[in-house]
Amino acid sequence: MTDEQIERLARGFCARTLPKAEWTHGAHFATALWLILRAPHLNVERDMPDMIRRYNESVGGVNSDMAGYHHTITLASLHMTRRLLASLPADVTPAAAFAALMASPLGDKDWLLTYWSRERLMSVAARREWVAPDLLPLPS
Repeated sequence: MTDEQIERLARGFCARTLPKAEWTHGAHFATALWLILRAPHLNVERDMPDMIRRYNESVGGVNSDMAGYHHTITLASLHMTRRLLASLPADVTPAAAFAALMASPLGDKDWLLTYWSRERLMSVAARREWVAPDLLPLPS
């Protein structure tokens, strides 16, 4: 994915114009990378939850105990994105960071199940608030 493609995804997400079909596992990470690298005025851990909720609603989704925004997944993904970025050169481009992320275990959409049991991760509590992993701690 190119820098331009990542920027298009991120801007589409922010403007709530990105088609729902394009909001994939990779698009979530590409958007997080772009926001961290190119939108320093945002505190993504604080701002992204509402951004995701609003985006979900804009494409006809709901944010409920069973669907839509998931707080634990969001915070875990942002934590691991920042961890990966810390291992890369400070001037890394979004495209290079995305390639590194997708080549890592984070590229697997089930990466969270290394740290959380499916039952705990998919719980209502984990969707609503941060729930710590029950299998392995997240790397710091």
